[in-house]
Amino acid sequence: MYWLTGPMPDDHRPVPIDVPIRDESIRLGQFLKLANLVETGAEAKPVIADGAVRVNDEVETRRGRQLAPGDVVTLGPLAARVAHGEVEIDVPW
Repeated sequence: MYWLTGPMPDDHRPVPIDVPIRDESIRLGQFLKLANLVETGAEAKPVIADGAVRVNDEVETRRGRQLAPGDVVTLGPLAARVAHGEVEIDVPW
């Protein structure tokens, strides 16, 4: 089975796409919107509260959770990794 960027890893985890942030950290709700994993900040709240979001393979229910470069956020079959750099988002979804 092929995934967004090639073959799906053997452990069936999605291959994360790097999403750069300008600051040292970002809140989970903001990152979901920045990475286009949700369309609006309002949409992030129930998705997080329902336990549908994982951070570094652990369910996260705090919208204000601080993320740092290297953290991987997963929502369903999509994954995004927090990265340093200029914010230019071009995710495949």
